[in-house]
Parts: sequence; structure tokens; C-alpha cells
Amino acid sequence: MTFFEADHLAINFGGIRAVDDVSFAVNKGEVFTIIGPNGAGKTTIFNLVSRIYEPTAGRLVFEDRDITSVPPHRIAALGIARTFQNIELFEHASLLENLLLARHAHKRSGFFGEMLFLPYVRQMEVKHREAAERVIDFLDLQQYRDALIVNLPYGVRKVTELGRALCTAPKLLLLDEPSSGLTVEETEDMAFWIEDIKNLLGITVLMVEHDMKLVSAVSDRVLALNYGRPIAIGTPQEIQSHPEVVRAYLGG
Repeated sequence: MTFFEADHLAINFGGIRAVDDVSFAVNKGEVFTIIGPNGAGKTTIFNLVSRIYEPTAGRLVFEDRDITSVPPHRIAALGIARTFQNIELFEHASLLENLLLARHAHKRSGFFGEMLFLPYVRQMEVKHREAAERVIDFLDLQQYRDALIVNLPYGVRKVTELGRALCTAPKLLLLDEPSSGLTVEETEDMAFWIEDIKNLLGITVLMVEHDMKLVSAVSDRVLALNYGRPIAIGTPQEIQSHPEVVRAYLGG
């Protein structure tokens, strides 16, 4: 069974072919990274996978299910979560409240049950809180639990967004440039989190990243794009020495 597959994926924006005939498969339990220069189509692929964009051609398959036409609000419930290159958190809510919002994908109660706060609703609230607290412990965010996002440093916000994605209990986690804006030390910490997410939580990771040191540290396989088309796929070492990748992305 193929865990996740993009099959001949393409999308046009007017007369521009932003993603052009891109195919790749992600195996369960691996970190698969997409690299490429700015404008190569990396984040566009993420927007296609998370169903923000409609593909012009091709299809998306997750756990042997065609999800090409699944509406965006159903993606998290299927087991796909993502972070964003630019942090998207509720700044005037606490860290804990931001994590609890992610549990909405697992809400099963109705309007009247919530309004009356029936016993089964209270039980579910306890389970949601326990799930959020486990993520807080996993990411060492205990000291920031009740702090407002607006008062937190950038690096902690970045980890909080990762935590919010984890709170949806994903099977496939999409990380859009997780090291963007981080210091060297924070990027090293992010590498540890990604390894632990894969090895300890058993979550498959699909990542877009510019930092080749982080890519080499955590990736099992890498896909290189240029002008919306794939130019190479292989291990991090194979990609870094590939002549077309060197010309298009790494320089030289």
C-alpha cells in the first residue's frame, strides 16, 4: 500500500504553470523533503495536498484513497496536518488554547450537547485537554502553557505551531520551512523534534525546507524541483551532488 502519492500533479495560475507534472510517493514512517529555489512550486504543492488549491491535472492519494476532491475542512480529520512558513496562530489566546483549537477535528458533540455541557461532552473535553498536555510535555513547552502567543519569542511560537499540528493526531505531517526565522540552535532543536516525531510518535513527515543542513540531518529522501518540475529524487547525499541540483539550487 502506498501511504501518500502525488500522481502527475499540475496547476496553472493564468498562463503560468506553477507545478508541472510532479509525481512522488511518500513511504510510511519516513521524512520526505522537497527542496528548490524560490518559486519552484514547493509551497504550492503543500497547498494542493492540504486542498487549499485545486489541481489543474493529476491526483492525490492518501492511504489508498483518492483525496483530490476532498474539501479542505475534511483534511485534518483524515489524518493530514500542516504548519505554515509564516506562523498562523491566535496571538491573543494562550499557548494551551491554541493547541486545544486543533482538537476541533476530533469533536463529535452537537450544538445542544455543547450548550448543556452534557457528561459525554465533559469526558471528551478531558480527553482533548490530556492530548494537548501530552504535546506540551513532548515539546517541552510547560513554562509557556498559559502565556499569550503575542508575548512569546519567535522560536517558541514556531514550536507552538508544530504542537498545534501534532494536536490533530496526524498520520502525515506537512512542515512548511520549519527552520524559517530560527537561530542555529533553534534549528538544531527542530531537527531533534522532527526525528522524535518520526521515531517516537510514528508520524510520517513531508517537509519543504531551504536549510540543507537540516535537510541532510533528518531526511530519508529528497525531491528537488525547479520551475515547478522535478529534476532529481534520492537521498540527501545524492541530491547535493546531483549536477542539475547544484546548478539550480545549491549554486556553483
